[in-house]
Amino acid sequence: MAKNKIRIAVIGAGLGGPAAAALLQAAGYQVTIYEQSTSFSRIGAGINLSPNVTRVLKRIGVCDRLAQTAVRTTHWVSRVWDTGELLLDYPMGEALEQRYGAPYLCVHRGDFHALLLEAVAPGTIQFGKRLQELEHKGNVVKLVFADGSRAEADLVIGADGVRSRCRELLVGLAAPKFSGNVAYRALFPTSLVAGMDLVDYEKWWGPNQWVFLTYFIRKHRDDYFIVAVAPQAEWPHETSSVPSDREEMRAAFAGFHRNVQRQIDVIPSATKWAVYDAEPLEVWSRGRVALLGDACHSMTPYMGQGAAMAIEDGAMLTRCLDASKGDVDHALQLYEANRKDRTIAMQRTSRANTWLKSDADPDWVFGYDVFSQEILPPARKTA
Repeated sequence: MAKNKIRIAVIGAGLGGPAAAALLQAAGYQVTIYEQSTSFSRIGAGINLSPNVTRVLKRIGVCDRLAQTAVRTTHWVSRVWDTGELLLDYPMGEALEQRYGAPYLCVHRGDFHALLLEAVAPGTIQFGKRLQELEHKGNVVKLVFADGSRAEADLVIGADGVRSRCRELLVGLAAPKFSGNVAYRALFPTSLVAGMDLVDYEKWWGPNQWVFLTYFIRKHRDDYFIVAVAPQAEWPHETSSVPSDREEMRAAFAGFHRNVQRQIDVIPSATKWAVYDAEPLEVWSRGRVALLGDACHSMTPYMGQGAAMAIEDGAMLTRCLDASKGDVDHALQLYEANRKDRTIAMQRTSRANTWLKSDADPDWVFGYDVFSQEILPPARKTA
């Protein structure tokens, strides 16, 4: 089938869905994104974009625009949680960009999401489309949505996150389990800690899974973002996040260094997020339905590679479709075979939560170029 005849339905318009759609449209495929939300709000959070993903963003055409407002992080600093002892000072900035051919950016998630949405063709996204059912009819997949509407596609990509309906319909698995940790997020003006020596990217490493990470998310360094992980026995909430506050954070990070305490003291508000973890998924696709990103390889946030893996997925899937010359079934076999090893390694490394703690050899992460990887047949790749 000619690529301009292949109809692709992407379920979910988070980060991985629009990135995949933009790459697929640029390659000549017909793409529609179905998003269950009726509209988008700008979430006040930061996100790390390492060279392996900014390299993809260059192809999409948003990297340069993003870099205009983002922080080109100069150093990654790791410290002991209570004493402040220096564990690692890893130079980034221009030296890292020259080494890997793409920048390391810290950005506001809302800015990033907005650019990805703009990168797809006008009219690509249909809002208020909560997926209910998928039904294969020969080589066509029929989609049924909660509002009663229907659609058809030659390929469905489930980019609908950790609570993926596509995954549920495809393999009948429950959502990934709560890991026993929560992540507090807070954003505050740097003026609130005037005179304090703030670092572009600073991570305080506590016992077990405790970490307190801070970084700037805008070029002028006028906002500072906190994401801090602490243990919690259970997650009793139906939603992935709930409101929190500085008092709860003080209690969770009692004993941390005074610089950590000073930052907690000035936050205007906070949210608390469940940290989910999952074992590698054995099946990524069935029929003409494939999973992407958190829907098939949800991982802990300790490496900052969750969005990167979803975006790499979209790039590799596009390459596999092109290499298969219209044979969607073969393309999905190639896609799964050529992505599993990397995402499994990323899941396991992130779970260990020692990434760039006291030594730095990030080549296998930052140096990965999804566009130059040899596409190997399934027989030569194992999960």
